[in-house]
Amino acid sequence: MAASESELIDRFFRKLGARRADVVLGIGDDAALLTVAADCELVLTTDALVQEVHFLPGAPARSLGHRALAVNLSDIAAMGASPSWMLLSLQLPQADEPWLEGFCAGMAALAQEHQVALVGGNLSRGALAITVELAGQVPRGQGLRRDGARPGDWLYVSGTPGDAAAGRERLHDHPSTSDPAAVVLVRRFQFPQPRVALGQALRGLASACIDVSDGLYVDATRLLQASGCTAAIEIERLPVSAELTRIAATEAPRLALYGGEDYELCFTAAPERAAAVAAAAMRAGERVSCIGVLDGDDAHVPGPAHAPLPALRLKSSNADAVMPTASFDHFRR
Repeated sequence: MAASESELIDRFFRKLGARRADVVLGIGDDAALLTVAADCELVLTTDALVQEVHFLPGAPARSLGHRALAVNLSDIAAMGASPSWMLLSLQLPQADEPWLEGFCAGMAALAQEHQVALVGGNLSRGALAITVELAGQVPRGQGLRRDGARPGDWLYVSGTPGDAAAGRERLHDHPSTSDPAAVVLVRRFQFPQPRVALGQALRGLASACIDVSDGLYVDATRLLQASGCTAAIEIERLPVSAELTRIAATEAPRLALYGGEDYELCFTAAPERAAAVAAAAMRAGERVSCIGVLDGDDAHVPGPAHAPLPALRLKSSNADAVMPTASFDHFRR
């Protein structure tokens, strides 16, 4: 006989995640009671994983548990916040206990790493659907935003964008791949690492920040439009991993710019803070690369509704470059 909903919750979810003193009342009541730290602002985000859009049928359950939390942690990271509590809405075709074991193991490992408590949610029957709502906290007035960049700032990105897109493509075309470089790229897609420590380290240094979920070009453009600025990315300065070069050398710039699902951070900072940014990245154990400069005052536009010039241009060897713009899009896959 299949386990009941309450039995599944008790077995798989009641103890999932970190134990936190600020959880007054967690799983088991109509809603959670939580204590927000004094002098902090609450940060809220939510994201979903949808089959055929974010993952293929038969994707490893452990990967889905990890990714469902990771994509939300990336949003919290982009705000410079500390993650605290999550809600999980999980819809399953059937009570598949081996699948739940893998899913919860992937989610629990990441939740423990970032001290996130699962405080409630919903479990029901239906087509597979996974939605997480995540709450975090940031010292009052210190949250990072998209709208603070200024002309003359340097444009940065963390990590090596393009890896996840290459891994996704490799998984789709060669699901049983054993090439060592391809295995690394597939893992970057299946188990993204949100840059939470880096986001916190950038408080007071970054003038604007956004997480790279839909592709570096698209998300950097969003940051620039929110800040009312324009900029150019130098293609030769894109940080491309050795694995991506090995698997898709000619496609590496396209994947780095338009691939999506990297969950890196794209941010800006004044040039005089370059040394401090490098030191912050080192403390966080992350790699950051300067990939361009925001244009001077003569190119500044007053707001996101006024952008007569492209917010983001591409340059190669100091000349304008044109590349195919096949950006990640939830409605065109």
